[in-house]
Amino acid sequence: MHVPKAKQLTAWIEDRPGTLGKVAAALGEKNVNILAFTVAVIGDRGAFHMIVDKPAAAKKIFAQHGWETTEEDVVEVTLQDKPGSLGRLASKLGQAGVNIEYAYTGTARSAQKVNTYFKVSDLNAALKALR
Repeated sequence: MHVPKAKQLTAWIEDRPGTLGKVAAALGEKNVNILAFTVAVIGDRGAFHMIVDKPAAAKKIFAQHGWETTEEDVVEVTLQDKPGSLGRLASKLGQAGVNIEYAYTGTARSAQKVNTYFKVSDLNAALKALR
């Protein structure tokens, strides 16, 4: 199985009502599509982790608005949308000694497959384990 890496951007934003909408709207105005995302509050800030179709454009937008941004590689896996798919994959990572720090995915009812993004403790070991 070919397991690609994806570039994850994280916009560190204020934890206030409307901030997520402001960030997402700014991306949309410049035709940057959010392919997957998760948001969590860490301390007093929001961590808006995302995979976008145009990372360079997104980083420029964030800089223009003064939003701190970090980027890192994550593992991108396409899973069958059926029971057991996640369990088999997570077990492979565990057997390889790779810790899943967090993961996120999304699907529409019509989807037969989903892309899932894993932030892991050892990217290279994860890529090797999932081949």
